[in-house]
Amino acid sequence: MAREFPDILTPRLCLRAWREADLAPFAAMNSDPRVMEYLPGLLDRPASDAAASRLRAHFEEHGFGKCVVETRDGNDFVGVVGLGWCTFEAPINPSVEVGWRVAASHWGKGYATEAARAALDYGFGELRLERITSFTVPANERSWRVMQRLGMTYTPMNDFDHPLLPPESPLRRHVTYVMRKEDWARLAKDREVQ
Repeated sequence: MAREFPDILTPRLCLRAWREADLAPFAAMNSDPRVMEYLPGLLDRPASDAAASRLRAHFEEHGFGKCVVETRDGNDFVGVVGLGWCTFEAPINPSVEVGWRVAASHWGKGYATEAARAALDYGFGELRLERITSFTVPANERSWRVMQRLGMTYTPMNDFDHPLLPPESPLRRHVTYVMRKEDWARLAKDREVQ
């Protein structure tokens, strides 16, 4: 059994392990066309619960994963942000990806960047990873802007056609950003100086 995952606190947010009460707001987010625009499709409640089960299983197997994010007062479900192993065939894999899905009601507040930065800190600090990746479809400007704000580097040689999507899918092509441990350490030092 995996060790218990500690809460990760940021100035405004808490990243934590999953609870049963998270399934309803997760399903609401996954049925929102705005949130799911650049994903293969909307998820009904059974499909959303199955996705949550896979995310929870990742925690059990690896001791980390995509966390539930809530406001520090614990009253507001923000979304899901964190780290996960990617093993499908792509130039960057196997790798650990930092990813996020934020409820539309929380867009424009910087929550994705704040939570993803905390996940990167955890990945490079606690997990001692050497490299963390992130990817999205080229049209998903919101996501690749978060990658840029995090200081990740766009690596065109690692762009790929997602093998889990059909060849005719307009979402098949993905752009890839990478953060290396030494770059994260340099950026962390720069943030301390500011």
